[in-house]
Amino acid sequence: MSYAVSAPLQLAVFAALSSDAALAGLIDDAIFDAIPVGDVPPLYVRLGEEEVRDASDGTGAGAIHVFSVAIVSTAPGYADAKGVAGAISDALHNRDLTLSRGRLVSLQFERASAKFISAAQARQIDMQFRARVQDG
Repeated sequence: MSYAVSAPLQLAVFAALSSDAALAGLIDDAIFDAIPVGDVPPLYVRLGEEEVRDASDGTGAGAIHVFSVAIVSTAPGYADAKGVAGAISDALHNRDLTLSRGRLVSLQFERASAKFISAAQARQIDMQFRARVQDG
């Protein structure tokens, strides 16, 4: 197993989302890899948690990365957040992203959950994607 492709995968996902015109039309450049501090945009995307497991085979080192992308909105209702979630799905699902190390074999949307966060009076959609990568 190799975890060495984790950072290149995250960079490629961030670049794909940042350069997507449809997504930019909804959130401008409000994409973060940590919860923003200071003036928080009313609608933003945050790269989230990741779980990785070995997927090495006879051709070399590989891994399955299951990672989340969160959409957070303080707007009433889920419409804005769901529009952003759709754009993210379009930008990532079955896309062939170029990594600075290794190779992306596949990238698929797996599931999503929507919830209301009462303490923040916000709505959040957590999307989960599954990436299969090979190192080398």
